[in-house]
This record gives sequence, structure tokens and C-alpha cells, in this order.
Amino acid sequence: MKVFKGKVISLKMQKTAVVEVKRTAVHPMYKKVLRRSKKYKVDTGDLTLNLGDIVTIKETRPLSKDKNFKVEAVIK
Repeated sequence: MKVFKGKVISLKMQKTAVVEVKRTAVHPMYKKVLRRSKKYKVDTGDLTLNLGDIVTIKETRPLSKDKNFKVEAVIK
């Protein structure tokens, strides 16, 4: 089970939020630290979220074509 921490960036869909997860990676040859981000469509269930909330998301079975994650907890 994958668990990520990210920021809510969109709430325009019903029971779905878009969460941006940022991570850092080191380039294998040049050893430079790179910032990477990925957006996940997340099932919110009955939670009420606001833009900018920091949440933890957890991998689940596929809930739709694009949704494979569910909000586990609202941190901030």
C-alpha cells in the first residue's frame, strides 16, 4: 500500500479532489537534486476539504478510470 502526503489543488468534481504530491530525486549521473511532482485524483468520500489542505492519501482498489487513491487524513 502506497501512502503519500500532498496538497489539495482542485475540488471541482463531486467526491473527488486533485492532490499534488511533491518529491525530490537525485540525478543518477550529475547528482543534482531534482524536484518532481505528480497529480493524483483522490476519492474524498464524505470529508469536506478546502483548497490548500495538506492530506495523506492511501492507495486502494480502482474506484474509477483515474481514481486509485482515497483521502486517509487531513493534516492541516
